[in-house]
Amino acid sequence: MPGGTVRLDTSVMWLAFALGLVLVLSTWLSVIGTLIVPRPIKSRISRYSGLGTGRLFSIISRPLRSYRARDRVLAWQAPMSLFVRLAIWVALFVLSFSLMLLPFVQGQTGPSFKEAGSALFTLGYALPQQQVAGTAIAYVAAFSGLVVVALQIGYLPTLYAAFNRREAEVTLLVSRAGAPAWGPELLARTRYGLPALDKTADMGELYRIWERWAADVAESHSTHLTLCWLRSPRAEVNWLISLLCVMDAAALQLSLSPSIVPALRARQLLRMGFSCLNQIAQATSLAVVEDADPDSEIDLTFEDFAQAVRLLRSDGYPVEVTAEQAWPHFRGWRVNYESVAYALARMIDAPPALWSGPRRWELEPIPPHRPANRVAAETRADDPQVIRPAN
Repeated sequence: MPGGTVRLDTSVMWLAFALGLVLVLSTWLSVIGTLIVPRPIKSRISRYSGLGTGRLFSIISRPLRSYRARDRVLAWQAPMSLFVRLAIWVALFVLSFSLMLLPFVQGQTGPSFKEAGSALFTLGYALPQQQVAGTAIAYVAAFSGLVVVALQIGYLPTLYAAFNRREAEVTLLVSRAGAPAWGPELLARTRYGLPALDKTADMGELYRIWERWAADVAESHSTHLTLCWLRSPRAEVNWLISLLCVMDAAALQLSLSPSIVPALRARQLLRMGFSCLNQIAQATSLAVVEDADPDSEIDLTFEDFAQAVRLLRSDGYPVEVTAEQAWPHFRGWRVNYESVAYALARMIDAPPALWSGPRRWELEPIPPHRPANRVAAETRADDPQVIRPAN
C-alpha cells in the first residue's frame, strides 16, 4: 500500500465498477428528472436532501419564540436545499466514477479518486490512464461535471421566474385582504374606498385572475417543489395563505350572498384552487382526498364562521341569509380543500393566519393588519384611498 493507497482484488474491482455504473445512472436520472423533465419525478436524492435540510432548519428555528424570528431563519431553507442537492449530486458523481475507474488503475483507491475528481471538476492535475476505457470514463466524468453545473445555473432563472409570477398577485392581494390574508377580510374591504355601484363588482375579475394563478402554481410548484418553501419578502405574506383566503372569500360569497356573487367565476376558482392544492400535495407525498363528502365535518368551527358573519354584517357587507343557513353550503365547499391546505401550511411553516390550521410550533393566529386612523368609506365615499375603519 504505497502512499496509503488501498489495492483491491480483481473480483472486488469489477463489483465496484458495476456499483459505480449503477450510481452514475441513478444520479443522472435524478438530475434529468429534477431539472429537465416537466412533471413531478420521484427522485430520492432530491426528496431526502430536501427533508434533511428541512429537519436541520426545524432544529435551528425551534428555540425561537416569535414567528418573525423563525421566518428570518426559514427564509434560508429553500436556497440551502438547492445547494445541498447540488453538492450531493457532485459527491455521488465523484464516488461513482472513482468506483468505475478502479479496474483501470490496478485497484488503487487513491489514484482512482484523484483521477475522478480531476476529471469531474475539469482541473486537469491528474492525467487519465493509458487504457482507452479508463480515458473514456474520465471524459464522461468531465462531461458530467460541466453539464450538472450548467443545468443548475439554467434552472435558477426558471425557478425565480415562477417565483416572481407567483409573488406579483400575492403582493397585490395585501391591499385587499391584509397580511396575513383572510377570506372574511377580503370581502369586508370591498365595502370601503369604492363607489356605491362598484362594491363587490370586481370580485368576478379577481376570481378569474386567481383561477389562472392557481393553474400556474399547480404546474410550477408540483414540478419544482423547492418553490413551495421559497418564502415571500414579507414575513406575514405567503402564497398558500393567499390562495386559501381567496377560496374562503369565494365560498363565503356563494353561501352568504347568492344574489350578488359571480357564481360561475367563484365555482371555477374553487375547483381550480383545490385541484392546485391536491396536485402539489400529491407531489410532496401528502395524503389527498379526491372526492370529499360535502356533509363531512371540518376543523373550522361554526362559532368561528358565525363570528366572521357578524364582522361582515357590522361592516355593511350584504349578507342575505343567516349564519345557520349558510353554514352547510360553506362547509360543503371548504371540505374539499381544508385538510390539504392545513397539511401544506404545516409542512411549509406558513404564517399562522386565521382559518389556516395548526403549525408545528404553538403559535397564536395572527389577524390581518388593519391600519389605524382610517375613516369608514361610508362617510368618505369620494375618497378612494380610504379602506376601512380602525378596530
